[in-house]
Amino acid sequence: IVSLMSGAPINIVSGAHSAASIVPNSTNRPDLTGSISYPHKVGEWFDTSAFTAPVCATGPDCWGNLGHDALRGPGRDNWNMSLFKNFNFTERARLEFRADAFNLWNHTQFIGNVQQGGISNDLSASDFGKVTAAYDPRTLQLGLKLVF
Repeated sequence: IVSLMSGAPINIVSGAHSAASIVPNSTNRPDLTGSISYPHKVGEWFDTSAFTAPVCATGPDCWGNLGHDALRGPGRDNWNMSLFKNFNFTERARLEFRADAFNLWNHTQFIGNVQQGGISNDLSASDFGKVTAAYDPRTLQLGLKLVF
């Protein structure tokens, strides 16, 4: 089974201001002051210097000029493979040997979904723009099944 996925959208939040009086349970978006680029490094998935906290004359409840879900997280290419062999003993009994490999090529696959803790999206956080989680490494599984 091969799964190829593009990166999930990332919504950058400023974290410095609260927009709860306008939209409950929300945070403000920052200003985009540079161009969006992707170094694709663990320590900096996207260029963090392109964002600044919004400065508003009307008070703390305002949004910057960055659009919603303006960035993309890392994609994923996952390869899973199974091999199996049946050994027939009689017409009614057989033994099935199975070998399964998950993430067959053992690629490091970063979690790009902010809700799963993959990339820090809070401008005021010390780990802003860093990849903070990855999917599991290669896993091998062997099995025997007697069918009668």
